[in-house]
Amino acid sequence: MTGSPAPVPDRATRIVVVGAGFAGFETVRRLLRHQRRSTDRPIRVTLISPDDFMLYTPLLPDVAGGLLDARFVAIPLAESLPGAELIAGRVDSVDFDGRTLQVRNREGAAETVEWERLVLTPGSVTRLFDIPGLAEHARGLKTATEALYLRDQMLEQIELAARETDPAVARARRTFVVVGASYAGTELTAQLRALADEAARHRGTVPDDVRFVLLDMADRVMPEVGEKLGDRVLEVLRGRGIDVRLGTTIDRLTAEAAELSDGTTIATRTVTWAAGVTASPLIQELGLPTEKGRLIVGADLSVPGDPDVFAAGDAAAVPDLAQRSGKGADDAITPPTAQHAVRQGKVVARNVIASIGVGTRKDYKHNDLGLVVDLGPRFAVANPVGVHLSGYPAKLVTRAYHLLALPRGANRMAVSAAYLGDAVFPRPLVSFGLVSADEASFPRSQGIPAPDSD
Repeated sequence: MTGSPAPVPDRATRIVVVGAGFAGFETVRRLLRHQRRSTDRPIRVTLISPDDFMLYTPLLPDVAGGLLDARFVAIPLAESLPGAELIAGRVDSVDFDGRTLQVRNREGAAETVEWERLVLTPGSVTRLFDIPGLAEHARGLKTATEALYLRDQMLEQIELAARETDPAVARARRTFVVVGASYAGTELTAQLRALADEAARHRGTVPDDVRFVLLDMADRVMPEVGEKLGDRVLEVLRGRGIDVRLGTTIDRLTAEAAELSDGTTIATRTVTWAAGVTASPLIQELGLPTEKGRLIVGADLSVPGDPDVFAAGDAAAVPDLAQRSGKGADDAITPPTAQHAVRQGKVVARNVIASIGVGTRKDYKHNDLGLVVDLGPRFAVANPVGVHLSGYPAKLVTRAYHLLALPRGANRMAVSAAYLGDAVFPRPLVSFGLVSADEASFPRSQGIPAPDSD
């Protein structure tokens, strides 16, 4: 990834943003507005990211389900953020006293980057637990690599099962386990079910031959949407033949089976772990106070004790003033969602600019506008501004929201075309085989440190 920053005076304040997720992308976009129009307080904006795109992660289940091309959900940084200096790499360490970062590119070469204001938005990674075999044999859904792998893996296993002579092995290949019945896991299961149904129609086989098992330790599916909508989601999932097991998780995982907490064992070759997220591993390397694994910040998104350092998004424990001022807990923090990340990016950009003498700081406080959840063909749930919707009305609201939220016109057009095509044509049963199991592993795809070999 290369960038062509606009010429700025030598006296410009250098602002470095780490991470190009929702929070980092929105922060840079807002900062660039100031960079283009300010003359008395010039700034130089640098964005550090291991990828040259911002990934619209809410649509990854659609990529895994064969509905969308991965390019449709990738927002190119160079085109979308003209004027920013783009550095491709991961931040290994931060020297707060020396005001420098150590950045390592994909070939392992190190670079020192100086900063005067620092915004930490490295995002989150899949939260793993100390479950034997989990890190080695499960795959996540946080990257395009993982989404493409899951699509190819399912189609490949269905193909192998059709040629398998051992009925037990064939059944295992056609069994897909997803752990996590919140947003990502539930949407993924629904989209994979739709792709599997299309494969069955193409082959002239029974759709129920392909088995999906959705696990969660909670006693409800998608508790975030409330009891009424959650019950409707559960009804639809089970109506599609998905085996939903609540109060259940994996105790041990091997390459050929998942041993569950209820004492049963499921023979399978494919397990997806979507049971929550945790802050980027970088946060634990900073030596700064954390809460629930996320970097502690004030209501203005600055790091206590260092007014030149800010953090936002999934990696920051941002005080939830809306909850604290209402009936919520006094220590409530905002959940790691895309909506919060985008809104926090707007606030943190304003406060960074205020720190160099332009404008005033603002505390982050949000109004809950609701959520949307796409559950495959003909069904979704949504509660915009507290109005509970399901079925086709929710599907319309859900797709309209994603189209509006995508920050690039070309991506909106591509996704719109895919949605229209889905209403007329069958989903393409294409397995490119470009992503290996190793490339889709947690260390390779998300940068999560590999478990100790001992």
